[in-house]
Amino acid sequence: IMDCPRVFAWWKMKHYCKRKLERDPCVPRCGASLHELNKALRIELNANANCVWQIQRNANQTIRLIFSYLKFAPSSSCETESIKVYDGPSTNSTLLGQVCNDTDAVPVLESSTNSLTFLVTTNSVAFTRNFFVFYYFFSPEATENCGGQLTGSNGTFTSPNYPAPYPEFMYCVWHIQTAKNSKINLRFRDFFLELDQNCQFDFTAVYDGLTTNTGLIGKVCGRAQPAFESSSNVMTVVLSTDYANSYRGFSAQYTTLLTCSSDSMEIVLSKSYLASLGYNETHLQLNDPSCSPIITESVIFSFPLTSCGTTKKDEGHSITYTNIVSLSATGNIITRQKSIQIIAKCKMENNSTLEVIYITKNNIIQNTTAVGRYQVNMSFYDSDSFSKPVRQSPYYVDLNQTLFAQVSLHSTDPNLLVFVDSCIASPQPDFGSLTYDLIRSGCNKDDTVVTYPPLEHYGRFKFNAFRFLQSFASVYLQCDILICDSKTTNSRCTEGCISRQKRAVSSYMWKTNTVVGPIRLKRDLSLTFAEHSVSPEKSTVCHTLSGVKSKNCLHNFKHAPIYFNSKRFCIYMLRNWTHV
Repeated sequence: IMDCPRVFAWWKMKHYCKRKLERDPCVPRCGASLHELNKALRIELNANANCVWQIQRNANQTIRLIFSYLKFAPSSSCETESIKVYDGPSTNSTLLGQVCNDTDAVPVLESSTNSLTFLVTTNSVAFTRNFFVFYYFFSPEATENCGGQLTGSNGTFTSPNYPAPYPEFMYCVWHIQTAKNSKINLRFRDFFLELDQNCQFDFTAVYDGLTTNTGLIGKVCGRAQPAFESSSNVMTVVLSTDYANSYRGFSAQYTTLLTCSSDSMEIVLSKSYLASLGYNETHLQLNDPSCSPIITESVIFSFPLTSCGTTKKDEGHSITYTNIVSLSATGNIITRQKSIQIIAKCKMENNSTLEVIYITKNNIIQNTTAVGRYQVNMSFYDSDSFSKPVRQSPYYVDLNQTLFAQVSLHSTDPNLLVFVDSCIASPQPDFGSLTYDLIRSGCNKDDTVVTYPPLEHYGRFKFNAFRFLQSFASVYLQCDILICDSKTTNSRCTEGCISRQKRAVSSYMWKTNTVVGPIRLKRDLSLTFAEHSVSPEKSTVCHTLSGVKSKNCLHNFKHAPIYFNSKRFCIYMLRNWTHV
């Protein structure tokens, strides 16, 4: 560590401490006991170091410790090289956190009392490690006039005192959360923080999510106009300042450009964003000019996926819906404005909906993406007409009663098929215990299962009710659902039952799972017991839903699950019940 109290201000301005000068009083140290109200430390360590810094002060305040620059040995792991921070005066205190080479954040840790300790351990690799850390004491009950929760499709926020210089020792956190299935675009319209090559002193950090522990998108300082984009509908922004050299800070704006659902697309453009491009709300139109936007503080196009000139493209394992917002000058014979297109795409693939929106400026493309999902649910119905859903939960049934299940896709696209690929039963809602296959890879694994041909947005099947013995009163179902383009020939949804070997070449555009339950019996039925030849004290219990005994079914334990369904499953139990 370079402990340079008399030259620190000069060193900070130059960003380094010139140890080669003989008059420089900086002396490297491994660990120290620190009592100042605030201090900045530049730590430089080599291999096999084991150094402890202890911070303590006789004050009714807590400590905020910020590691604003970290350079560990390349490829080092947390097991061999790390910084451990303890909430107290020694390494025997409670561990607050650990910082390693793969830490995806700017680590900020706060003590609960007036003491804090951190231990730096390095491995045997010959490499010079460098860390910059500063701390300060603060009163946790003192409310910092910054940060907070931001919601809505768009908004603005500024650093404290903007455009005047921001205060010292500020730590502000803004949590941004927009509508589900949207993505956040963050732009700093004005940005001026203390300049440093590594942003060690004053900085803004942006995180992809609601925490500051991981998901760092970027850290910035100096003069800039940075822009960031989240992968979901949540983002966190942090402003951290030290004790000197304050500037005017920043003014930021966030927007949600595109939101995709299973049946619609929404494009939101703020008026200020349009103004930055040189346009206003009168200059916009979709592929179908008759689809008009709603104009408030933003311009909002909201429309079904299959309308307003939206095009659809099947790409094998995905399907994409595309529309274009064109920005063009009106009322003139000529124009010197750039031609701009905002190309919005909702891309459905595998187990998520990937939304893509990008902007062209005379063939210059800027990309942005977002995440959403198809809306799928499963319900029981009272008959094979599938007209009246069962709304009661639990669903009480008779043993061997025929149950009708339907999976429904909620989408405005008529050219989609729903296919029930697999369906399992379990006595527990977490499906962590023994499960029983009803359907697997489109093949009926239970004798009573009947699947109906795919019908547009519905996947349907029926089976006879069963139960688990004694301690298991309920049955839950979990089904894997595939969604295909009905115009695609030989899609997975039209193949039906296939073997595992053939499954890899089958195509579908989206996969998800859905759960329904519990199912419970209206009454218990008496069971028929018979002795098994393996052991006189072991009894066999296997009972079909119609009440007919099945042979060769061994029940060895009092609470072993017995499925009342078919002879096939009785044999399954014999092969798989490991306690026999």
